[in-house]
Amino acid sequence: MIDVRHIRRVFQTKKGPVTAVNDVSFSVERGEIFGFLGPNGAGKTTTIGMLCTLVRPTSGTAILNGYDIVRQPHYVRKSIGLVFQDPSLDERLTARENLEFHARLYSVPRDIARDRIDRMLDMVELVSRQDDLVKNFSGGMKRRLEIARGLIHHPRVLFLDEPTLGLDPQTRCCIWDYIHHLQAEEQITIFLTTHYMEEAEHCRRIAIMDYGKLIALDTPAGLKKVAGGDRIAMTTLQMDRATAYLAERGLTPSRVRDRELVFEVQNGEEFLPSFVRRAPFDILTINLTRPTLEDVFLRMTGRTLREEGDPAGEAGAPGKPP
Repeated sequence: MIDVRHIRRVFQTKKGPVTAVNDVSFSVERGEIFGFLGPNGAGKTTTIGMLCTLVRPTSGTAILNGYDIVRQPHYVRKSIGLVFQDPSLDERLTARENLEFHARLYSVPRDIARDRIDRMLDMVELVSRQDDLVKNFSGGMKRRLEIARGLIHHPRVLFLDEPTLGLDPQTRCCIWDYIHHLQAEEQITIFLTTHYMEEAEHCRRIAIMDYGKLIALDTPAGLKKVAGGDRIAMTTLQMDRATAYLAERGLTPSRVRDRELVFEVQNGEEFLPSFVRRAPFDILTINLTRPTLEDVFLRMTGRTLREEGDPAGEAGAPGKPP
């Protein structure tokens, strides 16, 4: 559905040229939920801007739904829906009026638009509020309406930029129910950015960008292997015997403190029963922790997902003038 080929974007600033996206290539399969992660300033928003034809590549290109983003931008725009991070609804209109206006912009025939609007309002559970002004909606209701609006023209790819930012956990869960419903029922390709690592677990594959470059692309499980094995934390009063037993099994503790030993193993769930049963010492407590995507991100970038990067890295992105 998306094939990005050596795409690059350089912006001219007062301090000189800044490379926001540097020779990035990847592909997204039809119907895939694809996550795009990176610290602020990593270049991900500029990349999305190029895929949506809002920012022109300096070099390289991409094919989206069979159309070239540089040579066929009109057809690309017809193929995509875009839900921005910042609210973009007209709060002076009702929910239905927002959807009707969007349908007109995309030249959806009136009779078809009416059926789609009814279906979308039902899907996002806003039928009872369809004639209410959007300014009276909660944040979660507005987000659901924005997703519905992005689907009125039946796009093949839906770009979601921080779809649940600022929402409470219960509303975030509801939004993800809608996203999975879309992916299953409509076979829409979902391309999203998020600052919530637990949300990235919903993605089939995840790409990580840092300083304008793509530094990783794999499934969540594949990425977690980069962060090491499962972490075992164990306490015992017989530290010497425990350390010697670990050495016999080729295991070296990463931490030895007071009564605690910490070490890593592969397939921790399979390892633990045999280990506990055969250990020639008394185990007071033992705990298994698996690597998280946050661990992966920290190891690859040296910073958290929310840390500020070079602000120039997002210069010229949608909503940010070059």
